[in-house]
Amino acid sequence: MKLELFDFNLPQDLIAQKPLKNRTASRLMMLDKKTGAVAHESFSALPNYLEAGDCLVLNNTKVLPARLFGVKQDTGAKIEVLLLKQVNEDTWETLVKPAKRIKPGATIIFGDGKLKATCMEEQAGGGRLLAFSYEGIFYEVLEKLGEMPLPPYIKAQLEDRDRYQTVYAKERGSAAAPTAGLHFSDELLETLRKKGVKIVFITLHVGLGTFRPVSAEQVEEHEMHAEYYELTEEAAQTLNVVKVNGGRIVTVGTTSTRTLETVASEHEGKFIAQSGWTSIFIYPGYEFKAIDGMITNFHLPMSTLIMLISAFAGRENVLHAYQIAVQEKYRFFSFGDAMFIY
Repeated sequence: MKLELFDFNLPQDLIAQKPLKNRTASRLMMLDKKTGAVAHESFSALPNYLEAGDCLVLNNTKVLPARLFGVKQDTGAKIEVLLLKQVNEDTWETLVKPAKRIKPGATIIFGDGKLKATCMEEQAGGGRLLAFSYEGIFYEVLEKLGEMPLPPYIKAQLEDRDRYQTVYAKERGSAAAPTAGLHFSDELLETLRKKGVKIVFITLHVGLGTFRPVSAEQVEEHEMHAEYYELTEEAAQTLNVVKVNGGRIVTVGTTSTRTLETVASEHEGKFIAQSGWTSIFIYPGYEFKAIDGMITNFHLPMSTLIMLISAFAGRENVLHAYQIAVQEKYRFFSFGDAMFIY
């Protein structure tokens, strides 16, 4: 399958540079995956489209202030580091810019020496394995020195770092936000609960896969970077009961989708409590085993994310809906508007 099949024209002025003040004020495009029909709503109207007995699945990962700016110890050269994956207590897989300056043995200093990192190993694509040294508690040091790892297409400064965090973020470990969840407020979640919609939390820590573009001409040749996930016993039981009772399982975001599909694929469509690493790559031709609906943002052309939703709703339906989104000036990417595929 050719990569160019997932390309489309996206005017740069539709890339949202900052979040709306009201989380639920985003627009919501409704896409019927069977017919391709499109309708327009506000995100605050979502409870009108979920019924008692349905289940909404949210990724409760918490974004780390994972972007660090320091200097190389021996030369003073400016170095940017993005934390991706914790290997052990003080060792992390990272992305480094400019990577060519950091070879094994090199030391980077952050915050006047409050935090130091020594390169242990070179990895592909600008990756470096760094061992950190510090005084106190690492995450407290990171809170003081780190910045939120906003995607490179966002140029505006973030006034409130919590706006790149879902209101239900709990399990720290992500290098990027599960952005479909940014539209939810505590009040909207309470409205859904009162209606009888089940709320289930899973965890998938967003890592390098979010930052890695698809470069292979053939989609099937792309390799996903593994990301850690966890499905608890309570969540698995709720999901199984909903499915048996005929309720719909609606995931919020591609990360929640990939987590449930990983588990269901291993257990003949059933949900079993487990944790581990998933590198599942979903593109057209994949047979879904876990979900009935999905809430997602508008994604980058030729990305693994648009391939996933194309697998769920059909490539032609998705690209037609995206064409309408461009015409109607929907906001794209992390701080953009949302789509409910049902």
